[in-house]
Amino acid sequence: MNLESLFDEKMIEQIGTLVLTYGTKIVLALAVFIVGKWVAKRVTGFIERRMMASNVDVTISKFVKNILYYIFLTVIIIAALGQVGIQTASFVAIVGAAGLAVGLALQGSLANFAAGVLLILFRPIKVGDFVEVAGVAGVVNEISIFSTTLTTGDNKTIIVANSSVMGSNITNYSTQPTRRVDLVVGVSYDANIQQVKDELQAIADADDRILKDPAVTIGVVELADSSVNLVFRPWVNSADYWGVHFDLHEKIKNRFDEVGIGIPYPTMDLNVAKTN
Repeated sequence: MNLESLFDEKMIEQIGTLVLTYGTKIVLALAVFIVGKWVAKRVTGFIERRMMASNVDVTISKFVKNILYYIFLTVIIIAALGQVGIQTASFVAIVGAAGLAVGLALQGSLANFAAGVLLILFRPIKVGDFVEVAGVAGVVNEISIFSTTLTTGDNKTIIVANSSVMGSNITNYSTQPTRRVDLVVGVSYDANIQQVKDELQAIADADDRILKDPAVTIGVVELADSSVNLVFRPWVNSADYWGVHFDLHEKIKNRFDEVGIGIPYPTMDLNVAKTN
């Protein structure tokens, strides 16, 4: 056997060893990638279907699905590279540093996104509700990824960042079927308190929008400087709240004028001293 033949045999043997060693690793890496990608699609698809079944906004569900899919895909690629024998520690560090940089750059946007997800999942408010959030009040028109859109009573559109919505007290006036109208009625000290109560009760009984149960609350709440103040608290359906609220003020004024019950207003006495 000559030297050239011996060299060829050793070369073939080395190539075979390399193919056997790295070929197995490459096949295993491909298997990890293909199976992992299949699992990632199935898992994220299942999560999206569950979110859709829970009436989560379509935009939110698709966005969450895509984010989770790419996170899974990154982990799968790193795992596949590790199977080939590539050192992934530095790669993981680079990905982590890049993620941290992006997170810091988008800190405000990510906070709004997280708050939007919480709004959709826990549903403290929903489209059509009349709410008061972050110092503004209006009807909820849309809850998007980063912001919530309200329409005020005078038809102004207000866009509130979701982080501000979740970071403040939320007053939702639409969650309960009934509401209580709270009025304070001031009468003069000369007025007959029982007569005032009877007249207020008569006003409530004459309005079909005012509920019989719970009963109307009428009582003296304060002996003020120039008036006796009574609370007048009827219950109404939530849809009738503002109509009853405005009408009661007018009805009380007209009724008290008819029966001679005085409604005091601020007065001032002037004493003029005459000097020589």
